[in-house]
Amino acid sequence: MSIEVELPSLGESVFEGTVSRWLVSEGEWVEVDQPLVEVTTDKVDAEIPAPHAGVVEAILAAEGDVIEVGAVLARVDPDGKPTAAPAAAEPAAVPPPVAPSAPPSAPPPADPSPAATPVARRVADEASIDLRDVEGTGSAGRVTKDDVLRHQSAPAAPAPPQQAAPVAPPAPTQAAAPPPQAARRAPAANAFGYELQEGDRVIPMSPMRKIISDHMVYSKRTSPHVGTVAEVDLSAVVKLRNQHKRSFQESYGKPLTFLPFIVNATVRALREFPALNASVVEDAIIEKQDIHVGVATETEKGLVVPVVRHADRLSLAGTAMAIDDLATRARNRKLSADDLKGGTFTVSNPGRQGNLYGFAIINQPQVGILRMGEIAKRAVVRTLDGEDAIVIRTMMFLALSYDHRAVDGAPANGFLYRIRELLESADFDL
Repeated sequence: MSIEVELPSLGESVFEGTVSRWLVSEGEWVEVDQPLVEVTTDKVDAEIPAPHAGVVEAILAAEGDVIEVGAVLARVDPDGKPTAAPAAAEPAAVPPPVAPSAPPSAPPPADPSPAATPVARRVADEASIDLRDVEGTGSAGRVTKDDVLRHQSAPAAPAPPQQAAPVAPPAPTQAAAPPPQAARRAPAANAFGYELQEGDRVIPMSPMRKIISDHMVYSKRTSPHVGTVAEVDLSAVVKLRNQHKRSFQESYGKPLTFLPFIVNATVRALREFPALNASVVEDAIIEKQDIHVGVATETEKGLVVPVVRHADRLSLAGTAMAIDDLATRARNRKLSADDLKGGTFTVSNPGRQGNLYGFAIINQPQVGILRMGEIAKRAVVRTLDGEDAIVIRTMMFLALSYDHRAVDGAPANGFLYRIRELLESADFDL
């Protein structure tokens, strides 16, 4: 009996993935947990392993296809016999059973509707949009959700009459074909209003970049983002860090950075302000009991957000080690799907070149994200011995983006102020 290999959940709010590369072929014998295929999402590149040893009976998704979580990628026959060795026998006896995998991919060409992602089809159905009128910009011309939304918002009605007039004279049958194509291109031109110039460099989006784009647009459309900023004096943290930096390196073999201090203070503030450790589900707000903090990490393939689980149970040293482990595995592409699931709040650290401050986009389905600004020495006014004085302090801006559906200004500002208090008092145990 064949075993179906399905696309597992690869992260919070990830509903689909793009098949990047097959690592096996039909008729090939595979072992348990042997990587079968690489799948790209907006969070990670993942290898899907074989659930059972056997022969790859059928591959049901082509490279470049976008498939939903739970969809079948392939079938593995535990009792099958590999056909890789007798290559000549492959077309004769064993592959015919594999041939049925071709018919499932045959119906799409017969369907008048073009190739489209599952999300795009749902959006088009809800808006009563004919996908044949939408220009696809995805892989192999596939229609994406953004294509449908662009088509929906663009003034496509005036375009067909202008195109129909010049095309009408040649022949009625040919005149009917060009107008839909022209109408499809018109919205893109109207939306962006830019024509390529000499010397311009066109950089096609990678599958991961496209999915990140979809996720960011979805977040902005879903959550009414509000931002607030706090200026934090990190001088006490700098002093504490300098006192323990060498001993920490000797004890743990890792450098002690500022990020664990920020995450630790954030976690403690989340326990006091549970409204920020929540999600909006339909008409309800769910405040989470567990605190799992995502730490945005930049990699050569794009931004990923691995999760520090039960961050409220970790000491400062434990937080530092967990962050370092996740960041290292993220950059080496060793993260698992579980490393990206279940985040309840996110901290984003743009690094040494973070500039003054900036507002990050909320990582759905969370309701808040904290972005660190640059850490720099500045002249500030402080009261010393009853007198105002200009002194040099190590300062940083923290910017909080929150979902106004779930969080009002008072708790959001109280949450950020509490983080500031914890950092400025350097209330940490090392």
